[in-house]
Amino acid sequence: MATMLELAMLGFLREQPLHGYDLRRRVAALMGHVRPVADGTLYPAIKRMVTAGWLIRKNEPGTAAAPRLMLYLTAEGRDELEQRLREPDELDISDENRWFVLLAFLRHLNEPKEQAAVLRRRLAFLEEPTSFFYEGDRPMGAEEFDDPFRQGLLIIAHATSQAELAWL
Repeated sequence: MATMLELAMLGFLREQPLHGYDLRRRVAALMGHVRPVADGTLYPAIKRMVTAGWLIRKNEPGTAAAPRLMLYLTAEGRDELEQRLREPDELDISDENRWFVLLAFLRHLNEPKEQAAVLRRRLAFLEEPTSFFYEGDRPMGAEEFDDPFRQGLLIIAHATSQAELAWL
């Protein structure tokens, strides 16, 4: 979760400086379906990222009330984001939720060949036969189950993969 959270935070702050509340709202919209983004998760991550030199905090005048603490991405934060986008680990490629977070910010790699390299890795992963269920080493398909719930799971997963393959 921390890697996904940090990637999402770096990505959103690459687009514009944000107040912590606005950042949390955006991160939750992108990945909150995976796991809710609580203050107890977000604010320690902000502190770690400030300590690492990836973010800075600045007080700015509020529109209607007290000053707001705004978060800005530093040059080091931009470099970190680009590195994570350029060289995602295997789980970032294979885990759908992590992939979606990566994909949301892939445009921040300015080199089309670097973007294409990441997309090729995802394509190679999707082209491998896989399932949630196996008989020995053989992936099992929906048609092999009488259980309508397992059938549904496999049909939905297959349709999602096919849609992504068509896009790639």
